[in-house]
Amino acid sequence: MPAFTATAPGKIILFGEHAVVYGEPAIAVPVSSVQTRAVVNAVIGGSSGEIQIEAPDISLSAAVMELDPDHPLRAAVMAVLGDKDPGEMPACNIRISSSIPVASGLGSGAAVSAALIRALSAFLGQRLTDEQVSHLIFEVEKIHHDTPSGIDNTVIAHQKPIYYVKGEPFQFLSIESPFSILIADSGIPGHTQEAVQRVRQNWINNPDRFDLLFKSIGGISKMSKELIQSGSPADIGPLMNENHLLLQELGVSTPELDHLVDAARQAGALGAKLSGGGLGGNIIVLVDEGIDKITEALTKSGAVHTLNSTIPSNQISTD
Repeated sequence: MPAFTATAPGKIILFGEHAVVYGEPAIAVPVSSVQTRAVVNAVIGGSSGEIQIEAPDISLSAAVMELDPDHPLRAAVMAVLGDKDPGEMPACNIRISSSIPVASGLGSGAAVSAALIRALSAFLGQRLTDEQVSHLIFEVEKIHHDTPSGIDNTVIAHQKPIYYVKGEPFQFLSIESPFSILIADSGIPGHTQEAVQRVRQNWINNPDRFDLLFKSIGGISKMSKELIQSGSPADIGPLMNENHLLLQELGVSTPELDHLVDAARQAGALGAKLSGGGLGGNIIVLVDEGIDKITEALTKSGAVHTLNSTIPSNQISTD
């Protein structure tokens, strides 16, 4: 019996961090230069219900049903099985590997769930649509994120850029002209929950000022959407710079992130900003030419890892 393999990309937020919680739009795109891979092999002669999972990146080797019920890998398996008895499932081995950094704002958890769900459903002879995969990832995400936005599962399951406003359906973003981004890891783990709580407390203390900041960030997301869809992605560079200043005012940047953003700009980047929750994690850089020079500058300025990715053009209808 052949192995069943599936992969899933990472994701990055271009615009709208934090403001999206307060009703403003956000833009997120898949990052195909990093991937999670899941491989499912039948265990010939194994007993029904024997499901072994291996994830060397996190030093895990265990029977799925011996994991805690809230463990995301077990939850992903159970999501695929639905109301079926796991004891009746054919014996198999599931191996997970990933090049997506953990706790970096790149959607590593959702990507693992996506790859596992696709590979296991194929092993079981199930055909799932992208929307069904997205829904199952979302159910797994709820275990540890309580009320996830749905951005990670949607971008990763559909592998398409999205424009999102809380409470409204996701819009898939049409990319008229491809553009390149560079992602640099500050080496400091992101602290999304702490950042969200800080922003909320600041908003409670000064609602008028922070509502204005959120509205300004939302306006940048709207302008960026139009520029990307009209084939002028290079023009979003200055908007990234402006967005970073607003995130500084929200209180979620750090000296290390600011230093990397400045280094990228001085080396010739079209624009740069932090990406994700902040208080650590990544910056995202819009690049045209001189990517090697910018990468070198970021490394010298403390980035522990960099990766570049191209956001390809597509033909999504915007009607």
